[in-house]
Amino acid sequence: MTKESLPLKIVFVGHVDHGKSTLIGRILHDTDSLPEGKIDMVKKACAAEGMEFEFAFVLDALLEEQKQNVTIDTTEIRFKTKRRKYIIIDAPGHKEFLKNMITGASRADAAVLVIAANEGVREQSRRHAYLLNLLGIKQLIVVVNKMDLADFSEKKFEEIEKEYRKFLAELGLEALVFVPASAKNGDNVASTSKKVKWHRGPSVLEALDLFEPQSADVDLPLRFCVQDLYRFDERRIIAGRIETGKLRVGDELVFSPANKASKVQSIEEWDGAGDAEALAGDSIGITLSEQIFVERGYVASHQTDTPIEANRIHADVFWIVREPMRSGRLYDLRLATQEVKCEIVSIDQVMDSSSLESTTDKREQLERNEVGRLTLQTRSPLVIDNHDRIPKLGRFVIVDDDQICGGGTIFGGVYTDRTVAKSKNIFWVEGKITAEARAARTGHRGAVVWFTGLSGAGKSTIAQALERELFARGMQTYVLDGDNIRHGLNSNLGFSPEDRVENIRRVSEVAKLMADSGVVAITAFISPYRMDRRRAREIALEGNAEFVEVFVDAPLEVCEARDPKNLYKKARAGEIREFTGIDAPYEPPEDAEIIVHTDRQTVNESVATILEGLLPRLEPEESNE
Repeated sequence: MTKESLPLKIVFVGHVDHGKSTLIGRILHDTDSLPEGKIDMVKKACAAEGMEFEFAFVLDALLEEQKQNVTIDTTEIRFKTKRRKYIIIDAPGHKEFLKNMITGASRADAAVLVIAANEGVREQSRRHAYLLNLLGIKQLIVVVNKMDLADFSEKKFEEIEKEYRKFLAELGLEALVFVPASAKNGDNVASTSKKVKWHRGPSVLEALDLFEPQSADVDLPLRFCVQDLYRFDERRIIAGRIETGKLRVGDELVFSPANKASKVQSIEEWDGAGDAEALAGDSIGITLSEQIFVERGYVASHQTDTPIEANRIHADVFWIVREPMRSGRLYDLRLATQEVKCEIVSIDQVMDSSSLESTTDKREQLERNEVGRLTLQTRSPLVIDNHDRIPKLGRFVIVDDDQICGGGTIFGGVYTDRTVAKSKNIFWVEGKITAEARAARTGHRGAVVWFTGLSGAGKSTIAQALERELFARGMQTYVLDGDNIRHGLNSNLGFSPEDRVENIRRVSEVAKLMADSGVVAITAFISPYRMDRRRAREIALEGNAEFVEVFVDAPLEVCEARDPKNLYKKARAGEIREFTGIDAPYEPPEDAEIIVHTDRQTVNESVATILEGLLPRLEPEESNE
């Protein structure tokens, strides 16, 4: 199916009483898209109630019918023009719009913003535009409706267009066209009207045909979201939905966050067709040639184009309920078939969605109708994509007490290459003791606590002090010190950039295994490169381990003044080459979970800061049984 032949999805949004429903009803009528007799039926119902007929009632009737038929998506209404087919996504208000758009019930290719000529640009007019931008919907037209209530005034139309274009430009949006119309009377909806002869642009329907088809989901990288597992006879069927891309028998899939691979042996479709290929939108079951552990929430992809695994994300979050989103409180984050606990790490920026006024002042909560640029921490690994790349894996909702309270879009995630060849004869062996069972025995979860900082910053000293503190609390813990590791496991590695990368990779794998056994593995390494630390995080998450990055921050001059091993002195004398901070770079973390400042904090104060951020993350997950 070509892009041109696919229905183009449009969301209609507008302030209450600006005529959005009337405009939709008029479009359906004027394109002969209504069931036969529908208009007469609604007119009779209006007459019986002593009400004047309005096209908005047609839409209400259609939606009410769809609610009675569970096989029809209640958000979608279809019509067509001479150029193409369309699907209208009706959005009763910004709360419902956000819920539908972000949960993936609907994904719009374009939008129609409706503004009443007699009332002008209102708060919701601005809020809806901001929401469209947040969701990455860049194609839009603006219909200035109810021109009959403004005497079809060209001046009034131009005032609204000038004001709203300026507002859209502040968001980085640009409307394809502004269209004056009167949906109630049909002026300039399906065809041009003499009442707006001063308007040189298209009618509403002609403007819709200016929209360009978007990239089809099937053309995006594969994302197969696992919903459940079933056993039939000897077969183990993994059921789910292909959100994007295509999947064929024989494809090698990587399942995230476990990072385990196997080939597709068969595709089991519910209609029994048993095709050798499945496409975006298909709900299917698959069997694998090699049995690996997979569960609900896993995401399968091709190895050449994998998603991001993270337990810390950057997101723009729109909050829609009266109770604020608060730092320090746990919420449920739902993304595709994944559901994990999350909490706010930091609120970096807050913007009022209608005025666009923003603040970077330190905040502890996000209020209703505010958009926050947040850093969120999840209690277990999350499989994501940046929203601008794959929207369906880049948007989520925040749930509290089974109520959708907000939604967000993910940005700034870094993709890494997972195509390193592995032997086909090596398989990950699943242990019989679960992480939950180990946590129940020890009273805490396994984790990797990754110290990073310049030589002399105090990493080893603080790591050992933290180890003593955790041990005194009865916890299983061990420090992997950089010097100790280089005495044995990594004794064959030097300090070239390549050897540094391999040094960190090996340590990451050891720490993952220790965390898998239920130990709190504390690492103390300079680990100067962000990419290496990011990979260490991914390796830990592959083993479903908590990863906590601790930045031991001290200025270079302070570290050099301490110089406990005389390494800076030797580096300055040219006796040591490629020494971090002198002739090799150190890339400080951009968003470490915990930061301690050892130039102004004692060892005990640093440990206290770390414990405050670490201990809540080590608490065992509550059992679902």
